[in-house]
Amino acid sequence: MIQARNIYKSFDKLQVLKGIDLDIEQGEVVSIVGRSGAGKTTLLQILGTLDKPDFGFKPNDGEKVVYAPEILINGTDVLRLKDKALSTFRNRHIGFVFQFHQLLPEFSALENIMMPALIAGTSHSQAKARAQELLDFLGLKDRSTHRPNELSGGEKQRVAVARALMNKPDVIFADEPSGSLDTQNKQELHQLFFDLRQQLGQTFVIVTHDESLAQMSDRIIHMKDGVIV
Repeated sequence: MIQARNIYKSFDKLQVLKGIDLDIEQGEVVSIVGRSGAGKTTLLQILGTLDKPDFGFKPNDGEKVVYAPEILINGTDVLRLKDKALSTFRNRHIGFVFQFHQLLPEFSALENIMMPALIAGTSHSQAKARAQELLDFLGLKDRSTHRPNELSGGEKQRVAVARALMNKPDVIFADEPSGSLDTQNKQELHQLFFDLRQQLGQTFVIVTHDESLAQMSDRIIHMKDGVIV
């Protein structure tokens, strides 16, 4: 599903990622854990094509080191895609769930969920039917016309998950998805990820500080100081 090799990333003189090699299989639920500053979110953003790793030659302790990264998602070398092709690929093959859901406040739950499909060029009727199907699947059928400020924290995150699932992506990347939720909603969201894996074969890569979510995962990847340990 995902093959990442030779992933380095620096911001000015701060080297955040120091050579990451990683493989994730189809249908895996993988948690990435580590202290703040370990490079977890940077790695997630690079794997999700929201940022790019370093390329070329750069000095490292006085020596020149080759940075020749590779990221394959279902066989597509995403680092070779031009901007427009990359945006299209991201929209159709990758879903995102963030800590604070990032729903558009002026749109209803249904409209927020439809957005990725409309961007992809899906007809309004098809997008609406798919969004309603997801709302029903996630137990939110009676909340379809509600705007984000009329939803609970748990409902907002379920809408965000539905939005991420809209285009039937190959993988969903989640960055601290339960970080803003209370205990009950957190447990429900965690269980939802595994229900989706069981029913849809969905692949999840999750950055989390939550030990209970990490322990439920198929695999835990520990990061420290920009490397996998």
